[in-house]
Amino acid sequence: MNIALVTYLDQGKYDSDTVESEDDRLLDFLQAKGLNIQKVIWNDPNTNWENYQLAILKSPWDYFDLIEQFHQWLSLLEDKKVKLLNPIDVVRWNTHKHYLKEIQQAGLKITPSIFLEKDENVDFNVFFENFETKKLIVKPCVSGGAKNTFKVTPTNAKEIKEKLAELIKMEDFIIQPFLPEILESGEWSFVFFNGFYSHALIKQAKTGDFRVQPAHGGSVHPQKPDQKLIETAARYVRQFAKNCLYARVDGVFVNGDFLLMELELIEPFLFLNTDQQNYERYYKALTELIEDL
Repeated sequence: MNIALVTYLDQGKYDSDTVESEDDRLLDFLQAKGLNIQKVIWNDPNTNWENYQLAILKSPWDYFDLIEQFHQWLSLLEDKKVKLLNPIDVVRWNTHKHYLKEIQQAGLKITPSIFLEKDENVDFNVFFENFETKKLIVKPCVSGGAKNTFKVTPTNAKEIKEKLAELIKMEDFIIQPFLPEILESGEWSFVFFNGFYSHALIKQAKTGDFRVQPAHGGSVHPQKPDQKLIETAARYVRQFAKNCLYARVDGVFVNGDFLLMELELIEPFLFLNTDQQNYERYYKALTELIEDL
């Protein structure tokens, strides 16, 4: 079986030192296990996808910048009958943050969210009032890596509104209250392979920032959560990440409740290097899914 480990054309936009490290280490590990696997850029026009029976989404980090092309590529894999992990229908669903609505409707808790449709007028005063806060987070519904993400306060609301007025002409946005717990306690990530818990960590922003991504100076702290916390995260995976090679459940605890921020099913960094056994668990999940092909 020929397997593609799917990555992106690095043009220096993202945290390439980190992703290349994880991609290369995972690739070496899987090749050492005897798998016929190689890195492939998802939108490389020279790739003949008929040569691959399986494709694993690893780091297509620019997909949200090329979302229409990305959806066309998913359709191409369907046409060529290339099995994708994670599954194509799940990936399509996960590209737009409207999926959070569906998760909430299923009875699972998410960060309070209001969705703005393209070209919608924005009045931050309404949102300050609705969320009973003086700090908001605004980000695109199709995004990653904190792209076009703003922290809004009454002081900068006019400036951000002017920026958003142009951006919202092109895409939908989501508005959420800024959760101080992110700065105080950090953002949790629970990583699952084929539905089974593997490892967890807390991401913390650097002093003076609110973004927890390593590319923005955030730090990572491995955790050993108890079974109750793991089960809390697992509910999201069981309902919305079936047959997925990997799922990363990102969220924050507020007054003892876990609030989902993102269910990452397309290109999350997996923090495999926090424990050598993470690679083994990844491989075990992969072989289980291959057996089901």
